[in-house]
Amino acid sequence: MSGMRAFLRYAWASPATLVGFGVASFALLTGARAAVCEGVLEVAGGGFGRAVSRLPPVLRFSAITLGHVVLAVDRAALEECRCHERVHVRQYERWGVFFFPLYIGSSLLALMRGRDPYWENHFEREAYRVERDARRRSVSRAVRH
Repeated sequence: MSGMRAFLRYAWASPATLVGFGVASFALLTGARAAVCEGVLEVAGGGFGRAVSRLPPVLRFSAITLGHVVLAVDRAALEECRCHERVHVRQYERWGVFFFPLYIGSSLLALMRGRDPYWENHFEREAYRVERDARRRSVSRAVRH
């Protein structure tokens, strides 16, 4: 990717990334660890992970992406969810500030159709499809070697 193209993708996703930096700051203050991986700030563990585990079951998650920031309950969850969350990073790069309302709108549309607002969300379905395909390719490569 060219330097200008990368800059534009980061800039377009920056409103969400700024929100992510805010949440990451809280997480780091509570003992989470951070690292940059493939141009994405990954933050995991600490009080953030414990706080998420205390949420009502319907609101719990293993990892969440906010622009170019991925927050996970712990390192294991971060490793497990990396492929899925990278799809969300690309979605933020594609939709920018519109990602938040589009994501919520997709969930509301699913609810209005009597479907699950998470599993039938367009953005989640794309992320799970890409993740599933990547796992299949990985298994296929392992079998061939």
